Amino acid sequence: MSRATTVRRLTALAALLPVLVACGAGDGADGNPADGPTVTMVPATPGEGSAGRAGAAEAVYGFGTPAAESQIAAWDIDIGPDGAGLPPGQGTVEEGLEVWVRHRCILCHGPTGREGPNDIIAGRIPGDEFPFANDRSLRSTVGNYWPYATTLFDYTRRAMPFDLPGTMTDEEVYAVVGAMLYFNDLLPADAVVDSATVVDTHMPARNRFVPDNRTGGPTIR
Repeated sequence: MSRATTVRRLTALAALLPVLVACGAGDGADGNPADGPTVTMVPATPGEGSAGRAGAAEAVYGFGTPAAESQIAAWDIDIGPDGAGLPPGQGTVEEGLEVWVRHRCILCHGPTGREGPNDIIAGRIPGDEFPFANDRSLRSTVGNYWPYATTLFDYTRRAMPFDLPGTMTDEEVYAVVGAMLYFNDLLPADAVVDSATVVDTHMPARNRFVPDNRTGGPTIR
C-alpha cells in the first residue's frame, strides 16, 4: 500500500468519526442504549456561556466521579526552587550509589551518569561558559544546565525509575539525588542529603535562568 493510499484511507476514517458519534455508534445492534454508551451533543442555552455548557455536558454524559482530596494530594507534590514542598527525610551519597544500581538507573544512564545509552546525567563545561544556544550538539546535563537541585528531586520522585515511576521512597530519592550531584562534583562522597542540602546546593547554571515576569504585551526578556 502506497503512502498516498494510506493517507487517503486515514483521512476518510477521520471524516466518519463525527457521523459515527452522532448516530450513536456505541449502541447495541438493536439500538438499545443499554447495550452501549450513547453520546449526545446538547447545545447550551444562548447566553449560558462556558458554565452552561459544562452543566449540560455533566447532565448528558454522566461519567466520572469527583476527585477525592487524597487523590489530589497524591499528585500535589510539586517543589519550588526555594524548597517548598520538599518532604522530610534524608539519604547519603553512598546509599544513593546503591539505589542507582538497585532501581536500575545504571541501565539507562551508565555507572557514573556519563555512559548512557539514554540521557547523560553528569558532565560539566569548563569555565563559566553556557554555549547551548550557539552549539546545538552539546548535551545538557544536571551539572551544566539544570539551575536548581530542587527540580532534580521533583523530577526524580515523579518520573523515575523509568519503568516504575513513583516507587522510590523519599529517602531513596534524597540518596539518589545526592549520587547525581556527586557524579557532577557538586557534593563530596561522604555527603548527607536532606532538604537543606538540596536547597543550598548552588548549581553551576543557576544564574543563567531568570523568572518569567512578563505580564503580556510586546515586551520579551
